[in-house]
Order: sequence, then structure tokens, then C-alpha cells
Amino acid sequence: MKKTFITITLIIGILNGFAQNETKAVELLDEVSTKIAAYKTIYVEFKNTLENLEENIQQDTKGKATLKGEKYVVEMLGTTTIFDGKKKFTILPEDEEVNISEPDENDEITPAEFFSFYKDGYTYSWDIVQNVDGKKIQFVKLMPIASDSEFKYVLLGIDTKTKHIYKLIQIGKNGSNYHLTITLFKTNLDLPNKMFEFNRTKYESEGYIINDL
Repeated sequence: MKKTFITITLIIGILNGFAQNETKAVELLDEVSTKIAAYKTIYVEFKNTLENLEENIQQDTKGKATLKGEKYVVEMLGTTTIFDGKKKFTILPEDEEVNISEPDENDEITPAEFFSFYKDGYTYSWDIVQNVDGKKIQFVKLMPIASDSEFKYVLLGIDTKTKHIYKLIQIGKNGSNYHLTITLFKTNLDLPNKMFEFNRTKYESEGYIINDL
């Protein structure tokens, strides 16, 4: 009887510990979400790393993104993508081509969703803390609820001082892992609305092929 009581007590203690860890994780993510939502504009520079240890592959790329509400401009690998709130314009200077498309719900996480994608579809737990370049980065582990998810889990690194997302790590089921690190973060810049508009006349005059997909 005494052993049974001890076992039950231990189980309750473990469950309480899990609940407290989840609560801490949710509270931190809520702080991040609230702070991000208050910014009128966001400008970030970032580094992407795609790695597959089994195939000994590592690809590093850099880019930058400017956000204003749902609208955004992303520059990466020589390509510029503009989303004006309704349509997405992918500008390919090397091919002198512009592809125009409607947003797809099945697309990867968009820049506008990056700071809020974690709100739905995950369970949360408190993870490790690391000191990176003088920053205290607290990681939260996100476990996808959907069984058909392409990745095992996501680690979201939060700067505990600024409450900004610093790093995202996706651990894939296929052996490929994805790291995104934000290297520069600026907010509330005075950005004209024209920045998020596609100037069709300009690109047509330069000989670009415009594809309405």
C-alpha cells in the first residue's frame, strides 16, 4: 500500500511538472505574439541552413524580409517576392520573368505567418536555454499534433530580453533539418505602401515576361 501511494505521488508530481512546463512555454509564446502584433512594420535579415547529415549536405543562404501587416517583400537567392495582400509576385531577374499567383493555404510558412504560426497545431514544452553572442535564448519545443506532419518537432528560440524570435529549427522526418537565424531585427520603420505593390509597367518596359498563373 505504501509503495502504491509513493508511485501515485511520483506520477502526480511528474504530470504537474509537465503541466507547469507547458504553461511556461505558452506564456512565453504569448508574450512574443503580443509584442510582435504591436509593431506596425518589421524588417529582418536572416540566415537559412538546410542540412542532411546522412547525405552530408549543408546549404547556407541569406535573405531579408520586410513586413507590414499581411503584406511582405522577401529577397533571397536573387529572387524578390512581393505579396500585396491579395496576390504574390515572384520576380526572377535571371530569367527576366515574373510569376503572379494566388496565395495557397498549403504553401510553406509565409513571412507574415512566421511570428504566429506556432499558435495552432502544436503542443508545447519548455526546453533548453543557451547563451548566444551575449543573448539568453530560451527554446520552446513544438510538437505537431497532425500525424502526417513532415517534421518531428520544431525548436523556437526566444531572446528572453527582447521577447523576439531569434532562431527556428525544424527537425524533419526525412533526415533533413532546417535552421533559420535572425541576424538583424528592426521595427516600426516608415515604409511607403508602394513598396508592397508590383509595378507591372516597369517590368514590362524592361522586357520581362509576366505569367499570370
